Amino acid sequence: MSRTLVVLGGSSDQLFLIRTAQEMGLRVLAFDRDPRCPAASVADEFAALSTRDLRALAGFLDERRGEVAGVATMGSDIPELVAALAAHVGAPHLAPETARLATDKLAMKERFRASDVPTPWFAEVRSARELERLARERGGELVLKPVDRSGSRGVFLLDASADLAPYFERARELSFSGRVMVEEYLAGPQISTETLLWRGRAATPGFADRNYELLDRFRPRIMENGGWVPSALGAAERAAVEAVVTRAARALGIESGVAKGDVVLAPEGPRVIEIAARLSGGDFCESLVPLGTGLNYVRAAIRIAIGEEPDLDALVPTFERAVANRYFFPQPGRVERIEGEDEVRARDWVHKLELWYGPGERVPEPSSHAQRFGVFVVSAPERETAQERVDWVYDTLRIVTS
Repeated sequence: MSRTLVVLGGSSDQLFLIRTAQEMGLRVLAFDRDPRCPAASVADEFAALSTRDLRALAGFLDERRGEVAGVATMGSDIPELVAALAAHVGAPHLAPETARLATDKLAMKERFRASDVPTPWFAEVRSARELERLARERGGELVLKPVDRSGSRGVFLLDASADLAPYFERARELSFSGRVMVEEYLAGPQISTETLLWRGRAATPGFADRNYELLDRFRPRIMENGGWVPSALGAAERAAVEAVVTRAARALGIESGVAKGDVVLAPEGPRVIEIAARLSGGDFCESLVPLGTGLNYVRAAIRIAIGEEPDLDALVPTFERAVANRYFFPQPGRVERIEGEDEVRARDWVHKLELWYGPGERVPEPSSHAQRFGVFVVSAPERETAQERVDWVYDTLRIVTS
């Protein structure tokens, strides 16, 4: 009998996970509420069920418990659902409390504080008036966010000079639980990491510099514009970041699993912004790390999900190459035409080009990462040439809106 990996989510974010599992000889059953999602034609079996409908998912799997080796996702912030469904079918899973902490960012930060994991100052905010008071008392810039969303939804970079009430209301509206928090904004390089843990041992093969070159353009929204591999950090700084994300993962109770870290390197040392108990979506473990280092560590993550020991010692780069992913943010409006697409696709160092809008469609003003126009990935022997190639793509592919 073929062993089955259940994958929650069927968007493009999950395709690399699905294909990697299939290459490992696993059968993949994918769930997504959209019957026309990309995974519907890629997975070995697909069911159009919402990944947030635990009762329906569990009922579907009731007669397949002996077949399911593990449950996983990629790029979807649903650790409580992944853990609960894995427990239902008797597969390896995070403890319910660990999954809760990885979902509730306020509870996560409280655990960090109790465990002496360095993290920016934070507080729950229950009203616009309370937010105004905190902004006056703290001074400087603060990050306002829902406690339970991802992808920059409802996240704002603010200070006391702004009219804070509308931002508080918007963040609360976008929170699943109606709860909002605020934290200190720390200037400094921001890092994305991906740590794999097996029975307490840890390796961090995923390590990239986050790119916020468009911060001023989109302020007060915080919009990331891709990342870089390899990181510009030195060996000592990287080791310090890896140590702190491992401490943070263990503080949440992740002994065997994946910890996706967001870290800022402040003058006093690395500070953990948050940890997600899942694989990254987008291009991080699909493109940046494999193209830049030769590593597909998603295989190791799948082994952990099905209860097999991964070879953490093997998660070391086999080469080093500069890789960047970047997004398109054209002027909002109706798409008239897209020029230069074929010319960009013809370059062998352009490894990915995806456009999520086409002629005739209306492009909104982006309010979160979910509304970016498209993405591309380039590589080069070193960062300087990679930056030249990024600039060339932006100059060559022209998105005309009206």
